[in-house]
Amino acid sequence: MPKMKSVRGAVKRFKVKKSGKIKRGTAFRSHILTKVDGKHHRHMRKAKYVSKVDKNRVKEMIVL
Repeated sequence: MPKMKSVRGAVKRFKVKKSGKIKRGTAFRSHILTKVDGKHHRHMRKAKYVSKVDKNRVKEMIVL
């Protein structure tokens, strides 16, 4: 049986913290941010975490 391979794109996008939470980036941060409200833009800087529903799916892709 061959080894399980992780999805390389997922490995680059997610980080698993010591607490077991999976850290992720914020969507819609690449360009044309002049239209985005300042408050919303500031909130996008903060760390986001994968929801409990998607946690197992992401872990499968990362192959822990």
